[in-house]
Amino acid sequence: MPLSGKVALITGGASGIGRATALLFAREGSAVVIADANAQAGGSVADEIARSGGRAIFECVDVTRPEDCCRLVERTIREFGSIDILFNNAGIIRRATILDLSEDDWDRVMAVNVKSIYLLSREVIPHMQKAGGGSIINTASGWGLAGGAKAAVYCASKGAVVLLTKAMALDHGPQRIRVNCICPGDTDTGMLRVEAQQLGEANDRFLAEAAKRPLGRLGSPDEIAQAVLYLASDASSFVTGTALVVDGGGLAGSV
Repeated sequence: MPLSGKVALITGGASGIGRATALLFAREGSAVVIADANAQAGGSVADEIARSGGRAIFECVDVTRPEDCCRLVERTIREFGSIDILFNNAGIIRRATILDLSEDDWDRVMAVNVKSIYLLSREVIPHMQKAGGGSIINTASGWGLAGGAKAAVYCASKGAVVLLTKAMALDHGPQRIRVNCICPGDTDTGMLRVEAQQLGEANDRFLAEAAKRPLGRLGSPDEIAQAVLYLASDASSFVTGTALVVDGGGLAGSV
């Protein structure tokens, strides 16, 4: 098992890509700390892992609050003794142009999608430094590399994640801390249906349009989780500062 003996902290771990990654990491030998604002769903993921013989705990947090991030990391260290993998996956979306976007929406998306990475990494990196290394994976997006219509703040936030990832890789490579990000394309999660709702489009029509890429379908959370596993494991031991696109070819003709 490639993650045997490791400890992974996953934000946004109650659903979608985060949930799929938590379950996969547990199967591959890692202890898992699931962090999410949804207490019921997050606790269910931890229980599912425990029933399968894995080690997992859940902590209800707001990843935009420094005190919550500090509490989360302190509990992880107290329970498991280390943090080998940090998956900064928490994210939200607001589909709107600049003209239709409220200031509160701007601030909230940037806080959840970008500030949370800063806050949690600031807490985790000192522990990784003491341990002699680690792996940090951030969730960006294909729209962090190419623009999308009616998604101004989401694109801005995910573009920031891509360059924040590269800057962190430069700063912390000497401490053997690898920092990478994944750039998923449209993935079959609840967030995709939230987009349809925000745009006032029918689910079926929106999902069919999202599937128009070379592979002709949406991605699954399990497929994205496999990419995260690669970046978390020693299989990617010489990989840092990269933005790994996992999108069924959606950006192949764009960038």
